Amino acid sequence: MTKDKEPIVKSFHFVCLMIIIVGTRIQFSDGSEFAVDKSKRGLIHVPKDLPLKTKVLDMSQNYIAELQVSDMSFLSELKVLRLSHNRIQLLDLSVFKFNQDLEYLDLSHNQLQKISCYPIVSFRHLDLSFNDFKALPICKEFGNLSQLNFLGLSAMKLQKLDLLPVAHLHLSYILLDLRNYYIKENETESLQILNANTLHLVFHPTSLFSIQVNISVNTLGCLQLTNIKLNDDNCQVFIKFLSELTRGPTLLNFTLNHIETTWKCLVRVFQFLWPKPVEYLNIYNLTIIESICEEDFTYSKTTLKALKIEHITNQVFLFSQTALYTVFSEMNIMMLTISDTPFIHMLCPHAPSTFKFLNFTQNVFTDSIFEKCSTLVKLETLVLQKNGLKDLFKVGLMTKDMPSLEILDVSWNSLESGRHKENCTWVESIVVLNLSSNMLTDSVFRCLPPRIKVLDLHSNKIKSIPKQVVKLEALQELNVAFNSLTDLPGCGSFSSLSVLIIDHNSVSHPSADFFQSCQKMRSIKAGDNPFQCTCELREFVKNIDQVSSEVVEGWPDSYKCDYPESYRGTLLKDFQMSELSCNITLLIITIVATMLVLAVTVTSLCIYLDLPWYLRMVCQWTQTRRRARNIPLEELQRNLQFHAFISYSEHDSAWVKNELVPYLEKEDIQICLHERNFVPGKSIVENIINCIEKSYKSIFVLSPNFVQSEWCHYELYFAHHNLFHEGSNNLILILLEPIPQNSIPNKYHKLKALMTQWTYLQWPKEKSKRGLFWANIRAAFNMKLTLVTENNDVKS
Repeated sequence: MTKDKEPIVKSFHFVCLMIIIVGTRIQFSDGSEFAVDKSKRGLIHVPKDLPLKTKVLDMSQNYIAELQVSDMSFLSELKVLRLSHNRIQLLDLSVFKFNQDLEYLDLSHNQLQKISCYPIVSFRHLDLSFNDFKALPICKEFGNLSQLNFLGLSAMKLQKLDLLPVAHLHLSYILLDLRNYYIKENETESLQILNANTLHLVFHPTSLFSIQVNISVNTLGCLQLTNIKLNDDNCQVFIKFLSELTRGPTLLNFTLNHIETTWKCLVRVFQFLWPKPVEYLNIYNLTIIESICEEDFTYSKTTLKALKIEHITNQVFLFSQTALYTVFSEMNIMMLTISDTPFIHMLCPHAPSTFKFLNFTQNVFTDSIFEKCSTLVKLETLVLQKNGLKDLFKVGLMTKDMPSLEILDVSWNSLESGRHKENCTWVESIVVLNLSSNMLTDSVFRCLPPRIKVLDLHSNKIKSIPKQVVKLEALQELNVAFNSLTDLPGCGSFSSLSVLIIDHNSVSHPSADFFQSCQKMRSIKAGDNPFQCTCELREFVKNIDQVSSEVVEGWPDSYKCDYPESYRGTLLKDFQMSELSCNITLLIITIVATMLVLAVTVTSLCIYLDLPWYLRMVCQWTQTRRRARNIPLEELQRNLQFHAFISYSEHDSAWVKNELVPYLEKEDIQICLHERNFVPGKSIVENIINCIEKSYKSIFVLSPNFVQSEWCHYELYFAHHNLFHEGSNNLILILLEPIPQNSIPNKYHKLKALMTQWTYLQWPKEKSKRGLFWANIRAAFNMKLTLVTENNDVKS
């Protein structure tokens, strides 16, 4: 959540603190690079092995008893030296004569009783407080410290002109340790401080306040008193002591630290300060003792704007609650803070109150606080953090009569929502609401102020933001970190949302259209969620990568994959998945396109290689083989009837009938020719297959005419199949005329293969060479055959 709306003015205590910080801070561009920490080392002297370029040296909380020139002389660049909480008793400032850049020297909490002066003009911060000086250790040389901002001193006695050497300096902060201050009863001392923005006086922590010294300051902005122990008897002594200090018109901020007092004395102190020019009164660590009774308090006109009390210890257990609470509830100031106290309640002012800011952090208030309270009409900011609130509905009712309330902080309670069926009632003026660290669930979104601009719901039990949310059109900032949300809420119900904090939830699949729905988004913090790096996340990563790094806080280091295991720890910006694996439509289109390409390719190959032709051949062959398996064994024995089946083109029939067949039959070789051996009534394909089956060999007369004959290729195909089926060498190829390779169609690839892999006989044109040709033919049939004829005659 962004910074809460500022009250009219912040506590002036912070103004003084800033003065201290600005006044004592020393800026170095490379100080951390040459800083040496030797604190809590049990040292009894300054080490000699320190780096020569040391600029910041911390030797606090050791046992060093003295300082020598040789201890410091080699550290010529030293700027900061901390020697607090050691055992140094004597100090000669000349030990720092070679440390011309020394600006910060802390010698507090030692045993110093005396110092020897030396003109060093570089000090900005000089702390000699909490030592054993009898008188203020002021050297006349201190008057040359023109840059001095902080001066810490100790003393048992005070004299009016002790600070005269530094009276002309404009000091930001003077710390006077008066723990050991002592003066005889009925004696009075005085001290004049001409210029100081902040004066801090520290008294003895256990002794009753009894100091009667007149300290006057010409210009004083902040006054701090530490260790004040009061009772009804010495209360007036304390008030008298304050009279001189609070006289000046410039004192705006007054702070009491560690004060123990009776309730009666505390009220008297309030009454004393009421007409003073003090605007901001701060009390830290207040202990109330003895009794709490009703005290009269006159709320006269006051310049006091703010009262802050932090950490009250109440040692009075039986008392009137009204006596205590009335004093605070009726104060005519703008800002009241009472935190870290055992207060169980706070009364509603009797008349319309001037309160604009109320802070009751860490009390034990219940839901009945300010119930039916109609007098807080000017209240703008109410902080009820860390109390005992339980019912959000009742909190809403509490605000009903606070027409000016803009900021409400009820974080760190035990608030629950959804207990009541009726609608929640809120004052419409609330614009900032802090409901963090409670026990709220999804139902809280049905119980919110309608005009809220800043809403903090971190550290609750919210799992989702219901779609039926009352439209919070003014909501600009939403903090739902450390819940159990599973998705980024869109801006449908939050049309003005510009800041979203949703880290440390259970967001695994953030909506891809989040940035489209939240056009006004200027800051989003969604890291440290268990992102599932799957396809659904790609679009979100793409969108978030296009947004300025100033908008997406923690990007990319806080945005990591949690699932799947292989991606765990991977930055979302490095997570990648292909478009094809994530886009179903594209994947289907790709598959269909691939199948179409494959189909076109197969179809083209089929056309190019005439695959249907081969399929028909396979089918015929398969059918014939199936019929052959069904023929009885005695019939199978009659299958081999011819020595050879001759396949040729009709254009080559003259050579076959005049040359080849006469010669083979002269050699007593039985020939199967289609024109005389095909069985009428059967298909040509079946006759071809039967003839090849009944012949020992198949003779193919190859020529350009053969290539152009489809039937010849049928016969060659079946004969080739028979070759592999029978496992015999049954093919005889005769090349009647040369056949150019490019003249053989691609679909007849078996013929191409046979001509390149099979030995064939070529018919010679010269008659003188034909004898060798016929000899090779005879050699191919050079075996004794037993043929089974149709009449079962056996022929050798």
